[in-house]
Amino acid sequence: MRVTNLTERSMEFTSNAFLVEPGEGESGRSVLVDAGSDESAFDGVDDVDALVLTHTHPDHVGAVEYVVSRYGVEVWAPDESYSNADHRLRDGDSVEMAGEEFTVLETPGHKDEHVCLYCETEGVLFSGDLVFPGGSFGRTDLGEGDGEVLVESIRKVLEYTEGKPLRELHAGHQPSVEGDVRRHVEASLRNAEAMV
Repeated sequence: MRVTNLTERSMEFTSNAFLVEPGEGESGRSVLVDAGSDESAFDGVDDVDALVLTHTHPDHVGAVEYVVSRYGVEVWAPDESYSNADHRLRDGDSVEMAGEEFTVLETPGHKDEHVCLYCETEGVLFSGDLVFPGGSFGRTDLGEGDGEVLVESIRKVLEYTEGKPLRELHAGHQPSVEGDVRRHVEASLRNAEAMV
């Protein structure tokens, strides 16, 4: 499995948009996790089979219509009221990306309808705007934000992944990190607890 942040060099305000592709000799779907809001990030990208959204804040969905039009993909989203959603993501659902199964974890707090995606076999966590590398966490001062709920969602991720590998963290903003990802998530929990 290969994960590429398409918006890494974007000059616009946008979320990260991750293309999850099979590695060499592997099979599976090429799936985009969040679309960001910079359409130019997709220059040179020929193969996208599906789009999965962690949540529907504008910086994560600004390019959704462009992606759907260009690639003809269906959209999976946690927010059933989102007009571009073809399928709703629910807690415990499984999503196949690059031949690997990712478990959907409902994680509100930054937004009511927000999910993280976790692959146990690869130890990969897509955290959306729940937690970020270095111990930061999603804003709770926006509509639908709730600090206490966010803290519970971070605890949920830590509990779900207890005893399981956590080797890569791909968040909605900031560069991805590899290695001891649990340390980053635990720091996010401590910092979020201190704010509520």
